Amino acid sequence: MDYLYLIIGFVILLSSGDLLVKGGVALSSHFKISTLVVGVTVISFGTSAPELFVSLGAALSGSPDIAIGNVVGSNVSNIALVLGFTAILLPLPVKSNSIKFDWPVMMGASLLFFAFAQNNLIETWEGISFLVLLIGFMVFIVLKSRNNNNEEFKKPNHSIPAAVGLIVLASIGLYFGADLLVGAAKNIAIGYGVSERVIGLTLVAFGTSVPELATSAIAALKKEMDISVGNIIGSNIFNIFGVLGVTSIVKNIFVSNEALNFDLIWMLAISFLLFLLMLPLKKAKLHRWKGFILILIYSAYVFFIFSK
Repeated sequence: MDYLYLIIGFVILLSSGDLLVKGGVALSSHFKISTLVVGVTVISFGTSAPELFVSLGAALSGSPDIAIGNVVGSNVSNIALVLGFTAILLPLPVKSNSIKFDWPVMMGASLLFFAFAQNNLIETWEGISFLVLLIGFMVFIVLKSRNNNNEEFKKPNHSIPAAVGLIVLASIGLYFGADLLVGAAKNIAIGYGVSERVIGLTLVAFGTSVPELATSAIAALKKEMDISVGNIIGSNIFNIFGVLGVTSIVKNIFVSNEALNFDLIWMLAISFLLFLLMLPLKKAKLHRWKGFILILIYSAYVFFIFSK
């Protein structure tokens, strides 16, 4: 039954994430926010909602390794797997704003997470700091976009009340989907003798990254390249500032030495690699060969996790 619950959890998360994205995009059109900002905020936060519910549920149920592993594993898979696959599907142009502003914020968030974890604990005050930084980041890029935006907006597919309704419905689905996913993953881990840390870094992290994968791939096929890249960078920022912020405020999160000395190092290295792959600043592009490199690195990452 655990495998059935796992599949049901994945399906609910994917469907709910899709509804959340549709509602968020409609709201962004009403409020005239650029597609890049939509990708970094509304869509990325929407597709990161599963990580929030999974990590929060895992922490409350006494599984800190899944809570931390889910965030770290999702950030790694978002870049190496999701962007890698999307770039192979269709090369992705990268706007200079993503390199000059969005990536530094993501890298700064990752380094701050690493610094806070040095005492093996993400505490309440650190979670509050994360949330304050997230709010500041959101306010800044939205105001910047509205002041400098010359983009023409399409008519929203949903009214504001309908969009809010989609978001509420999706949030309910995400809660129940995450609950099924965490419970099934824990039982499978125990049954096969695999640690919760490994399950969190791989299976759960991939499951909660499915919305990012679907959204980025679909956006690329629809030629909405800003959404593809912005979605991933924004999701990684939200995973740290939002997911860890909320979770650590509700309950302090223990960070194992293994997570600190191995998992977080991989996350930092892959985040920095993304910057190198987005160069040069002028006419930056994630070509197919760069996508293959990212996929190979993700494969190596998974191999090392299971071989440790």
